[in-house]
Amino acid sequence: MTLPRTEYLPNISYDSVIFGFSGEKLKILIIEYHNMKTFALPGGFVKMGEPLDEAVKRGLTERTGLDQIYLEQFHTFGSMQRFKPEIMRRILEEQGHYEEDHWMLGRFVTVAYYALINYENVTPTPDVLSDSIEWYDFDNLPELMMDHQEIVDKALEHLRVHLDHKLLSFNLLPEMFTMKDLQQVYEAILGESLNRANFQRKMLSLNILERHDKLYTGGSHKAPFLYSFKKG
Repeated sequence: MTLPRTEYLPNISYDSVIFGFSGEKLKILIIEYHNMKTFALPGGFVKMGEPLDEAVKRGLTERTGLDQIYLEQFHTFGSMQRFKPEIMRRILEEQGHYEEDHWMLGRFVTVAYYALINYENVTPTPDVLSDSIEWYDFDNLPELMMDHQEIVDKALEHLRVHLDHKLLSFNLLPEMFTMKDLQQVYEAILGESLNRANFQRKMLSLNILERHDKLYTGGSHKAPFLYSFKKG
């Protein structure tokens, strides 16, 4: 499979920071070019006549197997730091796609998105240029190519600032969850421990949670309530 020049917009790409939650750790999906030992965010290009958002959704569906994904565009990156044709030349050579004037060797401005998805529902699938795609703990990422670490840092910064407003868009949790589950998501994203009573009080004051029957796992009178996000 090749990526013909005439099918894609020139000099525009996208990169995606795909957040997942394992129940304890915040994770990010990372692709690898094995022979180069190079790691990168999942990214791609926009087809002629294709809306940018649709291109990103297409790329994420191909890599995760999911078609209902919360996506948010958060920044555009265009520094000269990301213009390193020698890296793309090596990637193309390793995958048998190299041509002297290949369009991927040019400079690209990239539009960055982040996605919030349920870690357990994903079937990671590499793209045409990469060898594998795997989940990595956010606090133990490999060294990423070009400016991809800056993109990750910016995505997390944006998510932290707007966290309370993004709750209804979360795909990080199952449909029904405990208050402890929700607190663990917050702590993983914020990178700090939170007071249980204060956190519960804050969440209930937002009026976005619907309470359900308790989660009984052995008859304990301290069984936690289950919650879901209110619809509409």
